[in-house]
Amino acid sequence: MFESLIGLVAIIALFVIISRQQSRIGLVERELGALRSLVLSGAVPPAARPSEQAVADNAPADMAPDAAAAADIVPPEVSAAVTVPAPATDTEDSTGEIVSGPWTAAEPAPKAVDPAELPGAAKAARQSDVETALGTRWAVWVGGIALALGGLFLIRYTIEAGIFGPGVRLAMAGVLGLVLVAGGEFIRRTGFKVPVQGAAGAYIPAILTAAGAFILFGTVYAAHGIYGFIGPALAFTLLGVIGVATIAAALVHGQALAGIGLVGAMVTPVLVASQAPNPWALFGYLAIVLAATGAIARMRDWKLLMAAAFFGAGVWTILYMTDAPGANLSAILFIDAVTLAVLALVWLARRDDEPGPARAFDWPSIVPGLFVAFSALGLSVDPAFAAAGYALPGAVVIAAMVGVALYRPLALPLLYAAGLVTVLIYLGIIPPTSIASDFSSGALGVDGLPVATSNALTLRIGIVLGLVFIGAGFWAARRFAAGTQIRAASWAAWGVIVPLVVLLALWFTFGNLDRDLVYAAATALLVVIFAAGGEWIARAEEPPLKGGVAVSFALGGAAIAGLLLMHMAFDSGWTTILLGAAAIVPALTTRWRAYPVLGWISVGAVIAVLGRVAFDPTIVGAGFLSTTPVFNWLLPGYGVPALAFGFAAWQLARTTNGRPRLAMEAAAALFALLTLAMLVRHAMHGGVIDTGAMTLAEQSIYTLIAIGAGAILVAIDMRSPSSVLRYGSMAAGVASVAFIVVRHFVVLNPLLSDESTGRIPVFNLLFLAYLLPAVAAGGLALYARDKRPKWYAQMLAVVAAVLAFAYATLSVRRLFKGEFIGLWSGLGQLETYTYSALWLVIGVALLTAGVWLKSQVLRVASAALIAIAVLKVFIFDMSELEGVLRALSFIGLGAVLIGIGLFYQRLLTRAARENG
Repeated sequence: MFESLIGLVAIIALFVIISRQQSRIGLVERELGALRSLVLSGAVPPAARPSEQAVADNAPADMAPDAAAAADIVPPEVSAAVTVPAPATDTEDSTGEIVSGPWTAAEPAPKAVDPAELPGAAKAARQSDVETALGTRWAVWVGGIALALGGLFLIRYTIEAGIFGPGVRLAMAGVLGLVLVAGGEFIRRTGFKVPVQGAAGAYIPAILTAAGAFILFGTVYAAHGIYGFIGPALAFTLLGVIGVATIAAALVHGQALAGIGLVGAMVTPVLVASQAPNPWALFGYLAIVLAATGAIARMRDWKLLMAAAFFGAGVWTILYMTDAPGANLSAILFIDAVTLAVLALVWLARRDDEPGPARAFDWPSIVPGLFVAFSALGLSVDPAFAAAGYALPGAVVIAAMVGVALYRPLALPLLYAAGLVTVLIYLGIIPPTSIASDFSSGALGVDGLPVATSNALTLRIGIVLGLVFIGAGFWAARRFAAGTQIRAASWAAWGVIVPLVVLLALWFTFGNLDRDLVYAAATALLVVIFAAGGEWIARAEEPPLKGGVAVSFALGGAAIAGLLLMHMAFDSGWTTILLGAAAIVPALTTRWRAYPVLGWISVGAVIAVLGRVAFDPTIVGAGFLSTTPVFNWLLPGYGVPALAFGFAAWQLARTTNGRPRLAMEAAAALFALLTLAMLVRHAMHGGVIDTGAMTLAEQSIYTLIAIGAGAILVAIDMRSPSSVLRYGSMAAGVASVAFIVVRHFVVLNPLLSDESTGRIPVFNLLFLAYLLPAVAAGGLALYARDKRPKWYAQMLAVVAAVLAFAYATLSVRRLFKGEFIGLWSGLGQLETYTYSALWLVIGVALLTAGVWLKSQVLRVASAALIAIAVLKVFIFDMSELEGVLRALSFIGLGAVLIGIGLFYQRLLTRAARENG
């Protein structure tokens, strides 16, 4: 049944292959027809280019193109004119001697005619004959598989038929495997070649050897696992020998055979069971396999094979460590050391001297970096290992990884793996949302359980690892500063990141979070080291003092260390003030160094201060904020950063003058506004900064601040042009208009809220909320008239007019109603008549101002207001007023309208005379 199923699968596969070749056969037939036409016409027939050498991992691909098979239809006299000698095969040198192995790339013999220049040569070379595919490639591959299966079927048949005993059957299978291996070697040594294009994928010696190795693996396993003829030690040894020998045979048969041998070698420990597993036997065997594979992969530059070998050894190491605490520390350290040694001394040996474009790193190094780092992580974090004191050996492994990366620059992934593992060890391998801190017990916790034991050993290991990364990182960054930038940047980055993370973790675990001068001193030392290291790296750049990425990482690390220093050494209020003032330092440094990162460090100070004030707007905490107006912690907490940011922007404008300068200008303007706003809020709420309801008076002050900020930014922009100042001034103006429309006219309007307007007749809430903003908006509109877009000035002018109208109207309301002017208190007849008269007067005033200032916006506003007054008189006053007030309302309206008509007539007559 099983044999029938295999036959059916083979028939289906063959049918699919033939079907896929139908279109290609048709194309070949058309090409042959074109070739016959050329021959009959006497033209030069197309010849295919000799096949280029196949991938070095496989068998030789030096066979003649299949177009040559059609050369026998060409007449001899034509054929001779274009004969192209076939290149020497990979298994023969120029003297005809046999050369061992398919990797030798022989030089092609001189050609009389370049086939690529002949018509249709390139197209013909891409075609594949179905006969070639079936007869050379598929037949050989299927034959190799059939031989391997045949060996297994032979054993199965002898078992079922009872012809031979188990020993004889196994001996016959072993002989068959050896015969196949010997046959493959015989064919290789005799220089057997297939003179057909595409035969590289059907290298017969390699396929025979693979089939033989497969049968030998099965034979040894059956002798041990099924029949028990041999013990675990002998079976383990035989399987390992077969695996390593198969990998070695790949030197002459290609990478595919090496892969088969490597898989067999790595699976061997699974196939051989033992009652008392010996870790030294396992890892000693893996060390031999790894070293042998590394040597062979290095000789042939087989990156995939090397990565697979590292992967297999790494998987076995991790699987063994899952048996903690029964795992043997010495065995784990041994296989880690062997892995690093094979990487540094075998695989990467002399690779930096190889010709060709320089590489930043060697990608197979990623695999050992991950697995060795993971083993170091397990030794440091796993509770069983940590309890046994294995954290120190884990730190030694991390240091060894850094050393290998330093010794072999191509092993850069080891640096990333070592740095990442160190960070994880000191912060915990946990999602941030599940972290909980329990500083009273001296350990970081996860859901109430400590991530790792915090003790003196943890502290010492952290200090040592930090020093290792600082020393190696800055030395290597300087070494590569003038060459490979990514290497320099990587070393500088990890030389900064790891010490900072370790310091932060140790401070959280062992230090005092309120104020700790010991950790502050250590952090100050880091600031000096990072800044000096950045300068040291910059002097090695090409050109010197360029301030590349590596220098940026070093100086950025100094800035972050300075941020930690302030949090460790000072309380909340002084930390915020000093952080703002610190923005001056990198800006001043630009006088002597043009490093691009300096300006961005100032921007980083802005971000840090914004984060602090967002977390605590009171600067020192609500309980410690004085109730004294103006002169409290809010003034220096917001004012000092505003002044510092302004000075930094001024300094950057005279040195680097890039985007950081614009950001600092925006920050200075923002904090200036925040200073005034917070002081107003503090004063208006009795010294309390809370989320209480905002009053119209408070909102009025914010509006005046926004209008004033817009005017100040316009003035500064006129003296020192800047896009930030230009757009910032317009943003302030638009924000003030939004405040007025939403808060003054709707939300906080005393006509709707019935808020007290004060007892003083003139200088009351209406004066602050409507008249002063009207004057300010009108003044800004007049000042920005020729300095900002036309729509901006017109918007401010309209708002100023509406504010003045609202002030006059509400003042009349207050005159009649008193302190509270809520709309629900009703309207009197005299009050209604007064509104009509007032609106007409305001309309005339706006018209006069519009003509005098030549402002069309004011004239349009005048017309709109007078139109409203007309509608009020004809609709509202006619029905609500009685007696003399109704008459006076219409008489006044008529007089005003006639006066406006006469005014416009005289105005137009004068204009006509001037034009005439």
